[in-house]
Amino acid sequence: MGAAFVIALREGIEAALIVSILLAYLQQIGRSDRAMLIWWGTGLAIALSVLLGTIIFTVGASFEGTAEQVFEGLVTLTAVVVLTWMIFWMRRQGARIRSQLQEKVDTALVAGGLALSILAFTAVLREGVETALFLFAAAQGTAVETGAVGAQLVGAILGLALAVVLGVLLYRGGIRMDLRTFFRVTGAILIVVAAGLFAYSIHELQEAGWFPFLTATAFDLSATLPDDSGIGAVLRGLLGYNADPTMLEVVAWIGYLAVVGTLYFRPIPALVSQPATASDR
Repeated sequence: MGAAFVIALREGIEAALIVSILLAYLQQIGRSDRAMLIWWGTGLAIALSVLLGTIIFTVGASFEGTAEQVFEGLVTLTAVVVLTWMIFWMRRQGARIRSQLQEKVDTALVAGGLALSILAFTAVLREGVETALFLFAAAQGTAVETGAVGAQLVGAILGLALAVVLGVLLYRGGIRMDLRTFFRVTGAILIVVAAGLFAYSIHELQEAGWFPFLTATAFDLSATLPDDSGIGAVLRGLLGYNADPTMLEVVAWIGYLAVVGTLYFRPIPALVSQPATASDR
């Protein structure tokens, strides 16, 4: 549940932030009459994202044996790549997202109403597609037999619900959030989650025979800390913990954390030399 909650909260906040920026800017420039176009684009993007998520989960459930392992391994690996890209993109561009969206609104208003709906649609759809992909990966990589996928879906619903509430409060000025700190902290958490998903994708592809090396068990804590009950189940739900990983899984997990973690926490020269303006925070 934990991994799905963090993923859904992070992506939901991004989508809510985008919508709130678009609506607030329309109000600022006296074009609130165009707000419904934003909602039409947002609603269509959400519906399409739900449909895509349903398709991914349905297709995944239709496979068995080696085909299932390959499908889950490749989809999870794709999710890790997209998740990693998203973390670094938001780290660098997050401070300028407001000004970029406002410029796009100005352009869309000149082009016509449909362009404004398309702007909201494409911006929210990106977050929705990412969410569907990440949740499938998290459900497969961190769900345990006793909790299954249902617990991850509950976590996702709770994360999205909290994101909606925070988005409304941000728009109405009910709260102020340091979004740069929020995205930086959640980004660090997601790196750990992504490391577990990366190890899981390697596990599935190893089971399918794609990586027939370093297959020996690195350690086995099944007797003392099983991953299907108690604390082990919690760790699996949060971090993708595996009680008996192969050597390649351990190498993949450590390697991902070492490389991505180092790159993530290094300073960003562009942001240091050009600090964000107050309107971009």
